[in-house]
Amino acid sequence: MNGHTVESLTHLTDSGIDAAKKTVQDEPGMKELDASKLTVTKTSNPREIPEVNSHEVWDMKTCTDHMVMVTWTSDAGWHAPEIKQYGPLTMSPIASCLHYATQCFEGLKVYRGYDGKLRLFRPDKNCARLLMSSQRVALPSFDPLELEKLMKAFLKVDGPKWLPKSRPGTFLYIRPAVIGNGAEIGVTAPAEALLFIVAVAWPDLSSSSRPGSPPRAPGLKLLASKSDVRAWPGGFGYAKVGANYGPAFVAHMEGRKSGYDQILWLLGSDFQVTEAGASNFFVVWKTKEGKEQLVTAPLDSKIILDGITRRSVVELARERLVEGSKHLVSDMQPLEVVERTYTMIELEEAWKEGRLIEAFVSGTAYFITPCSAINFREKELDIPMGDGTSGYYAALLKKWLNDIKYGNESHEWGVVVDED
Repeated sequence: MNGHTVESLTHLTDSGIDAAKKTVQDEPGMKELDASKLTVTKTSNPREIPEVNSHEVWDMKTCTDHMVMVTWTSDAGWHAPEIKQYGPLTMSPIASCLHYATQCFEGLKVYRGYDGKLRLFRPDKNCARLLMSSQRVALPSFDPLELEKLMKAFLKVDGPKWLPKSRPGTFLYIRPAVIGNGAEIGVTAPAEALLFIVAVAWPDLSSSSRPGSPPRAPGLKLLASKSDVRAWPGGFGYAKVGANYGPAFVAHMEGRKSGYDQILWLLGSDFQVTEAGASNFFVVWKTKEGKEQLVTAPLDSKIILDGITRRSVVELARERLVEGSKHLVSDMQPLEVVERTYTMIELEEAWKEGRLIEAFVSGTAYFITPCSAINFREKELDIPMGDGTSGYYAALLKKWLNDIKYGNESHEWGVVVDED
């Protein structure tokens, strides 16, 4: 392990891979993560590809043929990475990750473009964030660029089969993770860890419904949290670690029983708005002075996750949703993008006064999904939905991002995966 503090890595994604290389140093003599040492052993028992939007896809349990695995040990550092047949892991019942939550993960997607190419969306940001999360739970450091190389090598093997060119506009969910998998019942940092990457068939949660189910009403219904909190000042809400998720499932399942899709997580006696489920949350409203704003919670309090989709929404909005922009359509007004602490009381007041324009969530799983209602203190606030299916700004931002992901727009965020 290196001697740098977690604090120095918290906003690692702000400066990307180059900063990560400079910040993270391995101990002398310890082997670094090295994608050039990758070996590939292809399966002799290939799996069947599920049909698009099938029950198998909606179950979110069908993985591709292979997986990436890399072992780290405290005496040697990173071992040679390998791509091998997908299958279960074997570990001790006293593995550190099973008892002390020494694990972290990422979520991103690989897309089959309408131009026939495979693309990742801003993978450097995910790789840098996984490094930060790994450091937060006393797991080993690595060069994020090497992780990105391993991801691309993995997709070169499984991408052509699982995202064939005959299925443009489809995607797979990619899950890189680091776990403390050595026997470590003592309360200490793990002496052994495993980095692995799997790919999962995944439904379009932003628009489609499970086959055989009635069409889903447009928009997510959110239930504002009451006594539970997801994250807090001085905690680890900014890191993508499993310890953030398990405790939140209780409120989430209770909300589902009451007919709500996600929990809108509030914090403190003033009801600060943070995140919705495992997604970032945005509102579009008019100020009392008549200025239209896109508002989301800030990163500086380290309570919310620095979402890759969130970051992209903020950056595109600041670039394109401005006065005189050629990207503004019809009679849409420019937006001021505001990252600040705001409360549910403010949101409710905007709703009462007719100043609330729309709301949506952003993230890898739900992408850009509009919100149709929020239940706050037993009152249902109906959120405007523009054309009835989505707010206009959410729909426009979703289109821009889809164009980048599927190759309709040439953009540096869409990183092509070599298949040759």
